[in-house]
Amino acid sequence: MKIKYTIYSLMLGSLTFAQESLDFSGKKNLVSPEIDGKNVTFRLLAPNANSVKLQGNWFPSKGMEPGSVDLQKDKDGVWSFSKNDFNPDLYTYSFIVDGVKANDPNNSYQVRDVSSVMSMILIDGKQSENYKVQNVQHGTVSKRWYKSNGLKEDRRLTVYTPPNYESSKEKFPVLYLLHGMGGDEEAWMTLGRASQILDNLIAQGKAKPMIVVMPNGHTSNSAAPGESSKGLYKIDMKTPDIFSGDMETYFKEIMDFTESNYRVKADAKNRAIAGLSMGGFHSLYISANQPKTFDYVGLFSPAIFPPDEKKSPIYQNLDQKLKTQQTNSYKLYWIAIGKTDFLYKNVEEYRQKLDKMNFKYQYVESEGGHTWSNWRTYLNEFVPQLFK
Repeated sequence: MKIKYTIYSLMLGSLTFAQESLDFSGKKNLVSPEIDGKNVTFRLLAPNANSVKLQGNWFPSKGMEPGSVDLQKDKDGVWSFSKNDFNPDLYTYSFIVDGVKANDPNNSYQVRDVSSVMSMILIDGKQSENYKVQNVQHGTVSKRWYKSNGLKEDRRLTVYTPPNYESSKEKFPVLYLLHGMGGDEEAWMTLGRASQILDNLIAQGKAKPMIVVMPNGHTSNSAAPGESSKGLYKIDMKTPDIFSGDMETYFKEIMDFTESNYRVKADAKNRAIAGLSMGGFHSLYISANQPKTFDYVGLFSPAIFPPDEKKSPIYQNLDQKLKTQQTNSYKLYWIAIGKTDFLYKNVEEYRQKLDKMNFKYQYVESEGGHTWSNWRTYLNEFVPQLFK
């Protein structure tokens, strides 16, 4: 009996050690967020705090920071705030406790945007139904490394292959999907919900099965933070490669890797390129410099013109390159932007340029600004138009 008791004690001790960071005290029984349709209540137990604010991406921003609201404290030290008119979408938020930002300790769902890690909620409804994991067939998401001779390093990208890719011999069209400034090869998968959108659109018969390649557009970072030999460095939104022309110059290496490692239809009518913000800028110049390569181009809230001091040949003679692209007869040139986006005027100027050239394009103008809410919507609308 003593031996059995000793073994039991050792097992219990090992279990306790292995789970020492878990909280079995019951203190986390507080429900936050509590979601009931469009109604959401946020709660935080902080009896010693003097003030607690809720900062969320649905509030009007104050400069570069999201807006916030004060929470109210009850007799048990629980701070709370309720909102009853959320529209279906994915939202991010944080608490500000006595001036210090903190995530919701009762919400396990978090997401990173550049260097900010925030708590996340998803409000169900028609607008957000494709952002959820539905009971449909799913594609495969993998992280792959390719060798860049131009940049003299191995670089990482994310690849989505459609349902049943592994069990078939079929060849598929390819969408190259690019992130914005400060992002990386994980951005479209996390905040963009790209795999959920693709799975659901394909299952609904609204989109053709396709491969989606999501590279890292910052050539000074070979992979997402903490995923490369660069180590656990401080994340910088404005990296030195911006407007260098390197991403555009060496993009063909990504295409070569994709076409060598995946069953793809390697012609212009089966290639698309799209991106948000900086990724829209990259998509514009990559497609303009390779005018026979992509029949489908999507510019989501795109940056348009590089600073005057940036002299990369990639950015020179844009008008002539657009005329050549126009002559080569693409199928879809799609531009979308929000009415309050800080890049709205730039896009307006670019559209005027295209209009003078009789360069055909589709234009979508939405509410809102430079937000993931818009970019998820744009992807949801752009993908069904591909490879028709």
